[in-house]
Amino acid sequence: MTFAHIPVPTRPRLPVPRTAWALVGVLATLVGCAAPVPTLRVVLLPQSDTTGQPLKTAVTLKTGQQSLTLDQPLALGELVGKGQLAKRMATLDEVQARYGDVLKIQPPSPESFVLGFLPGKSQLTPESESQLPRIIALAKSRAGGEIVVLGHTDRVGSVEANDKLSAERARAIADLLKAQGFSADLITAIGRGERDPLVPTADEVAEPRNRRAEIIIR
Repeated sequence: MTFAHIPVPTRPRLPVPRTAWALVGVLATLVGCAAPVPTLRVVLLPQSDTTGQPLKTAVTLKTGQQSLTLDQPLALGELVGKGQLAKRMATLDEVQARYGDVLKIQPPSPESFVLGFLPGKSQLTPESESQLPRIIALAKSRAGGEIVVLGHTDRVGSVEANDKLSAERARAIADLLKAQGFSADLITAIGRGERDPLVPTADEVAEPRNRRAEIIIR
């Protein structure tokens, strides 16, 4: 679970809207009112990972000795009354009505692709090579985003050799992306060896689906 901590100001100079980290899907707004202390609202938005599965996130609000954790989608924390923190559940309609303009400018959700490799090599299979143009076109349509490449192997060979091979596979994809004009500063290549198989197998089993690289475009 990903946590973020937001200190709650008690005397802001101006009651201006602000948005918290997109990573944890938080919307926070200071709203002016007649009372000396403004109201602060923080909403934890529903989020999904690159496979569409719900992503567990949380945010903690702190002010003085008070602490309030939001760890459910659409949980809403408010600074009310004489600076007291209160929690309730919002609705999608409420969030849309209040933060519709902010939601419109959110970056698109990350997308993930899997490419396969030939046995013992950092060379893509012909089928995976044919997918590259589509992946590159999509990545270019999201200019400025980050790209993470995770290399993997099956369980044939030693752990040390597979660590090296998985890193080579990740770098091979990263080099292909750099050759297409993507900034090296935005590309992270990581080798995972045989530690994270797509299909769990016994040792020395040649499973093609585990010889892969995952490309996550953020």
